[in-house]
Amino acid sequence: MELTVRSLRVTERPGQEEKDYAQAMAQELEDLEQSRLDAYNLMQAQKQIAARAYNRKVKQKTFAEGDLVWRAVLPIGTKDPRFGKFSLNWEGPFIIERILGRGAFQLRDRDEEWHNLPINGQYLKKYTLSLWETAKNG
Repeated sequence: MELTVRSLRVTERPGQEEKDYAQAMAQELEDLEQSRLDAYNLMQAQKQIAARAYNRKVKQKTFAEGDLVWRAVLPIGTKDPRFGKFSLNWEGPFIIERILGRGAFQLRDRDEEWHNLPINGQYLKKYTLSLWETAKNG
């Protein structure tokens, strides 16, 4: 910018000849490009550090067709006023009918009733028999 607008610093070139000054300005432009590359590399390294810290806490969930799963009560935060904080957070069980890809699943009830909207895998968890159901069944 200073080269095209001709600021006072460029016009007077304090204590330098024109050739030396042009060489110094060209070196400054090269240094600027290198500092941009250094800043970009630092930003990429910081993103990798943040991704590693985040992914350390993420638990991978894998489901197959035919698995029994619990579904989170959606929208999250809605509670049955009769039960208050003791209302259920999970409902089900449901059967995974189809895997749609990118973490989406198509569910159906045990009564063979399909759910119209697919659901993200983060709102599902594997169905396990509770102690009460195990004792009741045998």
